Amino acid sequence: MASGQQGPTLKVPLPKSPATTLLRSFREFAGLEASSGLLLIAATLAAMIWANSPVSGTYFELWRETTLTLGPPGHELSLSLVAWVNDLLMALFFLLVGLEIKREILAGELASARKAAMPIVAAAGGMLFPGLLYAVLHVGEPTLRGWGVPVATDIAFALGVLTLVGRSTPSSLKIFLASLAIADDIGALLVIALFYTEGLRLGALLIAAGLIGILILINGLGFKSPIPYLLIGAAVWFFVHESGVHATIAGVAVAMTIPARASVAGREFVNVSREALNQFEARLDRADPIMTDGTLLSAVDAVGDACRKVTPPLQRLEQSLHPWVAFAIVPVFALANAGVLIGGSVGDLLIGRVSIGVVLGLVIGKPVGIVLASWVAVHTGVAALPSGATWRHIVGVGCLGGIGFTMSLFIANLAFLEPAVLDSAKLGVLGASLLSGILGWVILARK
Repeated sequence: MASGQQGPTLKVPLPKSPATTLLRSFREFAGLEASSGLLLIAATLAAMIWANSPVSGTYFELWRETTLTLGPPGHELSLSLVAWVNDLLMALFFLLVGLEIKREILAGELASARKAAMPIVAAAGGMLFPGLLYAVLHVGEPTLRGWGVPVATDIAFALGVLTLVGRSTPSSLKIFLASLAIADDIGALLVIALFYTEGLRLGALLIAAGLIGILILINGLGFKSPIPYLLIGAAVWFFVHESGVHATIAGVAVAMTIPARASVAGREFVNVSREALNQFEARLDRADPIMTDGTLLSAVDAVGDACRKVTPPLQRLEQSLHPWVAFAIVPVFALANAGVLIGGSVGDLLIGRVSIGVVLGLVIGKPVGIVLASWVAVHTGVAALPSGATWRHIVGVGCLGGIGFTMSLFIANLAFLEPAVLDSAKLGVLGASLLSGILGWVILARK
């Protein structure tokens, strides 16, 4: 997931102890952008090993055949575990994607036409060429439906590889890649909504739209707590699911209604915090511990309350969701979806037209589309290269754009119902993502 630009981090030092040392190690691991990618790789390998082990039957029995029923009486939903992961948990993933998109549009790299031009044009080229390459191989075939599989970029993996390259790349390249991936996510969401929605039920969709209207209304009325948005958002998810539109789109729709303005202004935050800190400092010499000193406790509460109110609800929710999505939801998605039973048919899966189309789209179509679109944008004066970047850097980023993984696997599940074809698509995504990551790393690591 993309993250906003951050300044220097100020932290309160903790006394050294075995517990704080252990917790610090976990926090440092979680703070690394490569960490979520490493966990994703581990989950993928675990799924592949499990699905092809002597107990492979337990993998498919658990994820594909085990049914879980949730919901109020008369409106229950009975779905397999993998369907719950793909429809419900991934809705939270898309909620986070929507929050990031809204932040970038309001105050980030997509906030102005000049700043947004380069990543948007590059993302468009990076989606058009892979889709065309795949489509050329599948014209007139039922598998043409999979053209959307190679159009997406996995930002967690791509940024993880870019981080592993180290300091040999300009910092502006990370911003460009993150912005490109955000623009790519917008395109992928449109692809899902427009081309992978079947059997539309207008009544349920109208109810979902009405609930979104209520969310917009309470935003306008000044409600800042995320609780009503999430509660009504759960109902939006249900009716979107019932409408035939893929339920994860509800996550993005709800994200667009989350307030992006803070409850208090910066000056008010400074005044309240300074007064509370002055009260705290004035009583530091007293013998009473903080647990029994009401003034100290009130001062701490005032600072905490001011910090919450000066941070926009959108940003608070994004910060709260990010670790859950990166370190729980996406790895579980990989574990549930990446288990491809290859056995003796690995050759058929690898040389199948679906796999070949996906690999060509991601490994060749992505970098060609990104680089060509970027070249046109720069040479027509629409945009400029990121500060300090060369065309070698853009080629490297184009290769990293071929790491489709999460979104590509997600679209593959929507595009193909036949297990053999779906497995072929998944194997193509996994292989292409690995090749793209290696190519991008090699190009960008060169001095």
